[in-house]
Amino acid sequence: MADFPYTTPLDKAALDQLFTEARTINAWRDTPVSDQQLQHLYDLTKMGPTSANCSPARFYFVKSEEAKLKLKPLLMAGNDEKMMQAPVTVIIANDMAFADKIPELFPHNPDAKNWFADSGVAAETAMRNGTLQGGYLMLAARSIGLHCGPMSGFDAAGVDAAFFAGTQYRSNFICTLGYGKTEDIFPRSPRLSFADAAKIL
Repeated sequence: MADFPYTTPLDKAALDQLFTEARTINAWRDTPVSDQQLQHLYDLTKMGPTSANCSPARFYFVKSEEAKLKLKPLLMAGNDEKMMQAPVTVIIANDMAFADKIPELFPHNPDAKNWFADSGVAAETAMRNGTLQGGYLMLAARSIGLHCGPMSGFDAAGVDAAFFAGTQYRSNFICTLGYGKTEDIFPRSPRLSFADAAKIL
């Protein structure tokens, strides 16, 4: 059996784009993001692993002026203007009924749906894996040349009522997407050292 491929490290330029030089964007160029780009972004995001392939994240791409005006009053001051300026803002939500999709997503063991029958287990699983998927989305966006502005300053209950009424979706965080400007980027904040944050056992 052949070894699994893709063992060559990414080059410095790729790592800079994804991690070391990537920044949270606060000001946006007036350059549109197409529906095709958003579909491509999702098609990359969905490939990231989740527990039992449960894939609980749901992504609402707020792009039209009408949708932006609906979201604006639900954001804290400052975040509202950044959202209005960005070409797209994605609401990353968790589907609390994600287990209903398990027979489709985990066909070799459709009974795995019952692993999440307990509401507490389901909620914990949705938050952990939906947040992972939000992270995958940000890396996927950077990989196709888009910039990101993740934020959590919003009225979650208000967003759920405005965008997810009649569903079991619950908002997790939001992220602006597009092509950023260099203005209003804060100086890079410190990061914890390996010694402070990690241990090899």
